Amino acid sequence: MERAVIEIDRRDRQIGLEPRISVQFNPAEYSMAKGAQFAEIAIPGIDAPILQFVRGQTQTLTMELFFDTTESGMGEDAVSVTTKTEPVYLLSQVQSETHAPPRVTFFWGELSFKAIVDNVQQKFTLFNPDGIPLRATLSVSFKEYQSLEEQLAKKNWQSADHSKKRMVKRNETLALIAFREYGDAGLWRHIYDDQNNRDLIPNPRRLQPGIEITIPAIAGVAFRR
Repeated sequence: MERAVIEIDRRDRQIGLEPRISVQFNPAEYSMAKGAQFAEIAIPGIDAPILQFVRGQTQTLTMELFFDTTESGMGEDAVSVTTKTEPVYLLSQVQSETHAPPRVTFFWGELSFKAIVDNVQQKFTLFNPDGIPLRATLSVSFKEYQSLEEQLAKKNWQSADHSKKRMVKRNETLALIAFREYGDAGLWRHIYDDQNNRDLIPNPRRLQPGIEITIPAIAGVAFRR
């Protein structure tokens, strides 16, 4: 059976942290949550405010992990379950070198979740006569981590109100590109006048196939592929 694994990002590995933690028992279940933040724009005279999208919220992954050391005995030879829970617990702590919790990736089956461990709760449920904890359940919360560059690369904006790059194909003209991108061939000059395109397009009547031009943003124009 494939075990779930928590792997620390190479940039955040330091003494005291296990670079790769295999969970003792795979979780029985996990949950994912993702939301979005909207602002309410009040307009006098209408029944409800207009909702304006502000930003997406962080995706979270939560689960419970079970640990047990009773196979080592419950008497004098008992091994504390904290020897297994501590590596996970430390993932939520601020590290001395980075001044932040380490970035990690949780792997299990098809799931690959790059995140920060933002909360760990330990619940000890079995002890030996000397009070050594032998079983524990950890409630772990992961918050998705993505750099700005990674998020922008994933978005790959393809709408007329966001600028983008486009490769010129054979026999294409600026008018044809404007029609395909904006739905209006008459907006070819909007493309030609963009500062990024001036050096690439010395003659607006003749385009060189293979060059990458900028399709500048334009508000209020229907987008067509």
